[in-house]
Amino acid sequence: MEHEIEYPEEMVKMLELIWGEGFMAPGGEGNVAHLIDGLNVQNKRILDIGCGIGGPAFVLAKKYGARVTGIDIEAHLIDHAQIRAKELGLEKQTEFNFVKPGALDFPDESFDVVFSSGALTQVENKLGIYQESWRVLNPGGTLTCYDWMKPKGEYSQDMLYWFELEGITYAMETPERHKETFQEAGFINVRIKDKSDWYRREAIVEYEKLKSNLYTSMVELLGQEDADHFVESWRMLVIICDNREMLQVYCRGQKPT
Repeated sequence: MEHEIEYPEEMVKMLELIWGEGFMAPGGEGNVAHLIDGLNVQNKRILDIGCGIGGPAFVLAKKYGARVTGIDIEAHLIDHAQIRAKELGLEKQTEFNFVKPGALDFPDESFDVVFSSGALTQVENKLGIYQESWRVLNPGGTLTCYDWMKPKGEYSQDMLYWFELEGITYAMETPERHKETFQEAGFINVRIKDKSDWYRREAIVEYEKLKSNLYTSMVELLGQEDADHFVESWRMLVIICDNREMLQVYCRGQKPT
């Protein structure tokens, strides 16, 4: 079955307006810094799963000196990333490949770090992708992820309404379940950090921008109806973050040496 495009061009442009050029998840360079905090990635090989249009990969390459391979299941996002790599002069440090969902098309022990920012939230088979990450990592390598997660219990009506507004696949798990799944995949020294307070505040700022100085740009990009839909989606995002129904969590685990 072909993957249905969930991030059309207009949506990508909107996310860049909110989260910065090249980024399809919040936090920008600060989010990248959190993900690799304490890791020496200079000249290390990094696999960026769900790389989108390349923002984090470019930061990893330009600021931290890493060699990054980005993969994504939406071909037009890869096209964007490849064009930007040339514009930034980072073709030698970065490469971007379109892939199909499933096993990773890389040999065992190919990377020093597997990195993912906001993408595994949409992967239902998390154990499978963690096991594949373990396989392609060198001994002693690190899997580091930032994901949107949920607390224990069923989704509320607010959460289900937000899913409907988003129109994007979500397969959220609890932080506790993520930790267990890391361990099931073979990772040790697993660490989970809940940073929800940061984005709870940030989402409010984003919502106010969408209603004010970004609104005209949204209407030009999306049209009046879709712009209003986007604002409503962000209103609900603020509510579910404030109610701690959606959590912003960093996970990290190490492959044994």
